Amino acid sequence: MSPDYVTPGSVRSAAELNEQIRALWRRAGGNLSAQERVEYELLVVEWATALRGEVIEAA
Repeated sequence: MSPDYVTPGSVRSAAELNEQIRALWRRAGGNLSAQERVEYELLVVEWATALRGEVIEAA
């Protein structure tokens, strides 16, 4: 498993996670391997959670 993976409950911001998602796509050249797909899916779930937390906090 990549050291970039973080356990649930991460405190990374949605912006930081968004940048990691973009960097993953850049590294992969727009074509994700099976392992990169798993990493992408985990990042997107974490990003959505962080985004919801930021919206709730702003409210």
